[in-house]
Formats: sequence, structure tokens, C-alpha cells
Amino acid sequence: MNGLSSITIKSDKEISYMREAGRIIAGIMNKIEEAIEPGITTRELDNISRKQIKLNKVKSAFLGLYGFPDTICVSINEEIVHGIPSNRRLNNGDLISIDAGVIVSGFNSDHAKTFPVGDCDKKDVDLIYDTSKSLDLAINKCTADCSVGDIGHAVEDYIVDKGYGLVRNYTGHGIGKALHEPPQVPNFGKPGYGVKLRPGMTLAIEPMVNLGSDETKLCDDGWTVVTSDGAKSAHFENTVLITDGKPEVLTV
Repeated sequence: MNGLSSITIKSDKEISYMREAGRIIAGIMNKIEEAIEPGITTRELDNISRKQIKLNKVKSAFLGLYGFPDTICVSINEEIVHGIPSNRRLNNGDLISIDAGVIVSGFNSDHAKTFPVGDCDKKDVDLIYDTSKSLDLAINKCTADCSVGDIGHAVEDYIVDKGYGLVRNYTGHGIGKALHEPPQVPNFGKPGYGVKLRPGMTLAIEPMVNLGSDETKLCDDGWTVVTSDGAKSAHFENTVLITDGKPEVLTV
């Protein structure tokens, strides 16, 4: 799965589908953000996603994938990724990460953001900012003269220097006809190492950063991944197109 020969270069038509999928999921994320407040349930947030997916006449990239039961992953506080919507209500001071995607004409988008709920501690707000900043730095390395190692190094260099825990056993990935395609895109690495980037490649870049250690564990539900020490976590993700020039972020 991770060999260079299996990495697809998208045609102009395929890229147009991915642009549309990216635009739609970015709009859905904005609708969800508008609804985030203390007291709302994560099930209600998934219902907003379902309504918007229906209105846009597209398909969820998450619902049913590997058996996942909903259209968004909802991860709160110490939950890093893959949390399942429920009747749990958000509380003032929570951090909530939303991860979602849609499919247009068979092509996927993937997008994640972390939001503060009400009034949050400064260290939590800083965590959100720094995780988002690390994603921006990684995207800057998504050029045809760079490699996967350059992307990961940009995240690692920024995050580790600030004393955060950097999640290493979950990674970004290629994306296209499948939500998860080669190559894997770790949030750490050596400059110049790994798969070389080429125009027409599409990648989902997604740093996951913890206030505590980088160790994780899987919950009994078989989906939700949490920090081993119970520290809060943040997650940001964009789908990015490699071009002949500057990278193009599709999930905007």
C-alpha cells in the first residue's frame, strides 16, 4: 500500500471533484462551529452535519467507513481522535475536535479543527493555536521540491520545541478515491527523507498535539483514542493539493 507505484496523480477533472468536496466540508465545519456552545450534545452536532450533507447532495466520507457509525468524529478534551457522537453535553472550558469529510463523484475530502467551548484556560487556547500553526508550517512544505519527511519535520520542530506531546502513532495520509491512500504522512521526520512530492498528489495533513505526553491508548469502544495521561489534545487537518508552485488547500 505504501509503495511509490501505488500513489496516484490526480487528473484535472479529479482535482475539480476534490476541490468541490473540500469546499463543501469546509462549509459544513463552519455550520458546526456556529453551534458549538456549552450544553449542546455531540449528537446534535452530528445531526447538523447530516442535514448539511443532505442539503449539498453529497455522501459522508466517514459514515460506514470501517464500520464507523456517524458522519463526524467528535473528540473532547483528552480524546485525540475518532470519538463517537452521543448524548454527552459540552461543558464550559472543554476543547472539542471535529473531524469529517464528504465524497463528490467518488473523491474524498478530510478536514478537522479543534474549538474552545465557552471560556477556556490560556494553556488550552495556546494548544489550539500552536497545533493550527504547526499545520500551516507543514502545508508550507507541501511543494514539489520537498518530501514527506519535510512535512513531518516542520510539525515536529515547532511542537516539540514548545514542550508539547506530539502524537506519533496516528498520521496524515494520501487521499483521493479512498479516504486513506498512500503515502502515510507522519507528524515527525527528517528533511529530504521519504516519498518525494509531485504535482497532482493530494494529501491530508493532520497534526495531533497533547498538553502532556505523546502516549496514547484506545478506549473500550474500539474507536476513541485518548491521551494516556488524561491531558487535553488538539487536532487540525486540511486536504492539500501539490502543484507546480504553492500548495493549494482544498478544505477552505
